Amino acid sequence: QVQLVESGGGLVQPGGSLRLSCAASGSISSPNAMGWYRQAPGKERESVARITTSGKTNYTDSVKGRFTVSRDNAKNTVYLQMNSLKPEDTAVYYCNYVGLARSYWGQGTQVTVSS
Repeated sequence: QVQLVESGGGLVQPGGSLRLSCAASGSISSPNAMGWYRQAPGKERESVARITTSGKTNYTDSVKGRFTVSRDNAKNTVYLQMNSLKPEDTAVYYCNYVGLARSYWGQGTQVTVSS
């Protein structure tokens, strides 16, 4: 089992920034991939960004140039730095861990972008 604990969500004005963190614990395997998904009301969950143990990243088009995913392998922690936030970024953000056997999800953290 792998446990994921997220933090860093909140309310921010358009154009502002937030940083999400997700710490993994338990039966961590290597290599692995960690990342972030989001789900807005009435919409399907979508992938936002992910990063592998080796540092390879990918992003959904709508966040390229604004969001940066990074990780600290020693701490089994993944981060999502979100800049130039837009109202359409409002969603519940979920941390995801993909290991050798299966994937795990965090409980989600709300990000609201509003003036």
